[in-house]
Amino acid sequence: MPFDFATADGHDLAHAYAIGQTDPVEAFEAALERLPVAEHAFIALTQGRGRREAEAARWRWLDHGPLSALDGVPIAWKDLFDMKGMVTTAGAAIRRHAETAPQDAALVSRLAQAGMVSLGKTNLSELAYSGLGLNPHFGTPINPRFSAAPRAPGGSSSGSAIAVAAGVVPIAMGTDTAGSIRIPAAFNGLVGYRSSRKRYGFAGVFGLARSLDALGPITRSVRDAIALDQLFTHTHMNLDTADLRGLRLRVDEATLNDPRVQPAVRDNLEHCLQRLGSAGAHIDRRPLRAWQSALDCIAQQGWLGAAEAFASHERLLDSADAAGLDPRVRRRLEAARSMPASRQLRLYEQRGLLQAQLHSELDGALLITPTVAHVAHLLEPLQSDDELFASTNLATLRLTMPGSLLDMPGVTLPSGVDGDGLPTGLLLAACSGNDIAVLRAALAVETLLKQHP
Repeated sequence: MPFDFATADGHDLAHAYAIGQTDPVEAFEAALERLPVAEHAFIALTQGRGRREAEAARWRWLDHGPLSALDGVPIAWKDLFDMKGMVTTAGAAIRRHAETAPQDAALVSRLAQAGMVSLGKTNLSELAYSGLGLNPHFGTPINPRFSAAPRAPGGSSSGSAIAVAAGVVPIAMGTDTAGSIRIPAAFNGLVGYRSSRKRYGFAGVFGLARSLDALGPITRSVRDAIALDQLFTHTHMNLDTADLRGLRLRVDEATLNDPRVQPAVRDNLEHCLQRLGSAGAHIDRRPLRAWQSALDCIAQQGWLGAAEAFASHERLLDSADAAGLDPRVRRRLEAARSMPASRQLRLYEQRGLLQAQLHSELDGALLITPTVAHVAHLLEPLQSDDELFASTNLATLRLTMPGSLLDMPGVTLPSGVDGDGLPTGLLLAACSGNDIAVLRAALAVETLLKQHP
């Protein structure tokens, strides 16, 4: 039976290499062959580099021994990560002819040293500033697995999600400022991991909001996300220790029962909670005041990321090049121009207080919420109606923004589908710095949910 590259995760590929079922060059060529089904997912390809990396990996698996658990596995990079000799466009047409990067971003270099094979740079919302993933310059990536009308891919890491969902690569790197890994992963039935901000190095990554930007992968499995984390941090996690017994999960019922949460999203999460409880997890249904206060803070005071994004791009907005921006992105950036500095400073102060409160309230437990309150929206209405785009974008980001504000590492997992077969997601999150606890719990939860009910 031929190897199924379109559904395999990175570990499946590595096992196939080890037993001689396939090899890194065949995997790389299979990824190139599948590119047409992921239209607009990539901004640029690294065919020459990738083929050289694949050939070197094939030799290692045959004769020398792999450099890592994911040696020879194809990976794609959101076009915010520098790759030597290539332009980092950030999804903006005005950057098409920017200077090429003199060297790889730190994380690109690290995975190259681990033997992974770079396929190319993926599409995104312009300047990474939208939760829906539309891009008028490079096209909007579409999930080919949705056979009905096209849906928004989720953003801003849209191309990374579609590259994985369409079966081109098993792993793609993204960035997450307000939900940009978690949202597209949830919309497309994938795993998405937002790390704590200080877990990975940002050298060579095009930023948006300096105190909110985070990095992480979109994958087909939690074990691949864990393997990447180990490669980035030079650590080892014993995967055999992942266990649901004794896992404490906090459910803020006001969040789950909010009328803005679609019934299928709520029902699927409730079903998951029932299964988790039966498997030994402790489900604690109590209000989480710090979480609700963070939601209220964002709704009433504004989004801290908007102020930081405006500061990052003020010079661009004041230049003639601003006319070349996506009008929806430009309007959103400009909206923060009038935010008083005093409000921004208060938001920094409130964040610190809320983080301390969250640490006290969770007391080592993990928060579990819907990743997004709704399934992926139809694409065409969003393209034709700017007001609908703006309101849908805010609704899409609503449940991931608080985790970003509080720097909560989080893993989104598929929780089911709605009546039309569209994926829903659940989000496991913890206090800043507790990445290992989140990843270990996500592995145990994923193992249970993949079993038959």
